[in-house]
Amino acid sequence: MITRSGAAMIVAAGVLLVAGTLLDYPELVVLGLGATAVVVAAAGWMLARPDVVVERRIRPDRVAEGDPATGVLVVTNTARRRSPPIVAGEMVDGRQVGVAVASLPPGGRHEAEYALPTTRRGVFQVGPLTIGHSDPLRLMHVRRGFETRSVLRVHPRLLPVLPLPTGGSPDLDGPTSVTAQQGGVAFHSLRDYVRGDDLRLVHWRSTARTGRLMVRHNVVPREPRMMIVLDTSAAPYGDGRFEDAVRIAASLAAAAVTHGFPAEVRTTGGDHAVADHGGALTVGILDLLAGVVAHERDPGLPALTGMVPRDSGVTLGVVTGQASAAATAAVSTVRPRFAMVSLIQVSGQPGRPGPAVRGALVLNVRTCDDFAAAWNTRVAR
Repeated sequence: MITRSGAAMIVAAGVLLVAGTLLDYPELVVLGLGATAVVVAAAGWMLARPDVVVERRIRPDRVAEGDPATGVLVVTNTARRRSPPIVAGEMVDGRQVGVAVASLPPGGRHEAEYALPTTRRGVFQVGPLTIGHSDPLRLMHVRRGFETRSVLRVHPRLLPVLPLPTGGSPDLDGPTSVTAQQGGVAFHSLRDYVRGDDLRLVHWRSTARTGRLMVRHNVVPREPRMMIVLDTSAAPYGDGRFEDAVRIAASLAAAAVTHGFPAEVRTTGGDHAVADHGGALTVGILDLLAGVVAHERDPGLPALTGMVPRDSGVTLGVVTGQASAAATAAVSTVRPRFAMVSLIQVSGQPGRPGPAVRGALVLNVRTCDDFAAAWNTRVAR
């Protein structure tokens, strides 16, 4: 591909040759021949195309908003000759990022790093990749495309908040389930011995009857579960507070898991992710919230009526924007299904009273940072 400089050089060579011939001006002819020689040399240079293998890495491929992420291009020269200097071009979030790679000897390897944008939440494709090289005078340029793509997930920023209020403590004499957390004092069933089980839990009568070592399966009954529902309809977020709502939903899910509660996150658009039995927050929830967007056709809060909790004792937290009274009426409708209900409304109108929802904790805040302070004060009472 001829660059603008190359096209100008070709035109100049032609003009000089013609003018020198017509005007019988040998000096112009010499200049024209020199320009022609430069163009021919550039064309010969382009015949030595780089023969390289390119590998892309994302470090790390999942980050929180504002945390650094780096793309790494590993370029290896597989030719028997030295490769010319090349420029790699990466498409990242719709913009081109140029990465320069110096000339490599046969078998040489080079790692080039470049920063990836992480200032906003989202799921971003990195790629496709193009490799190009040009002659020293930039008269010609050749590109070769690589369709390899990678994905960078930027998770919402998490806030230091308390989990949803449960409305009570676990009932040690209540019903149990096979999915309940182990290690409690409530007997659920008998099961085969697994290496590492406490021998004090062996049920000797059943062991003698079946001929297999049987142990008591004790669990924590009626384990409080937390369901966080994010309103992903566009109407409540006319003031642009959707990102705040996403951060609040992610923070409530993280707080639940950090405090040992199983949590599930749902959107009114039908997306769903679960984190069970404490420990680290599963990437499923954060990946879901990294890519969630608000849609005009999303049903909004009325979709709550179709969400049935997995078992009793589930605590519900609903995060929305400036929803209408008709939409928030769905929260009142589903209130009897849950042990406790909280409604968080993010609005650009501070001080405006929230909707009346009988038996629910209602909080109306302006931003996610305002929510963190107001929520911790309210729940800690």
